[in-house]
Amino acid sequence: MTQTSSRILDEFAKLVTDAASVAQGVRREAETAFRTQVERWLADMDLVKREDFDVVRELASKARAETERLEARVAALEARLAGLAPPTGAASGPGYAPPEGANDA
Repeated sequence: MTQTSSRILDEFAKLVTDAASVAQGVRREAETAFRTQVERWLADMDLVKREDFDVVRELASKARAETERLEARVAALEARLAGLAPPTGAASGPGYAPPEGANDA
């Protein structure tokens, strides 16, 4: 009787092992199918990859810094030009000499 029950238990253990293997295979197949479907769905949505987003964000940050630097430079140059330009009305003030031949008409 010991041999018979041992054989039944061996067969039952094989059955459980095979069932577990089948379950793992089904699980892997389901995960693969799900992953494929999600990837297809995301591709259809035309989403941006994180790496691409980070690169563009870095470029925008550099462009913003460069713009601020150039704005400051333009402001400094405009201030410098304003200091070099003769004041308005200075052409008719004291010490003004008209060009030669301007009053010969």
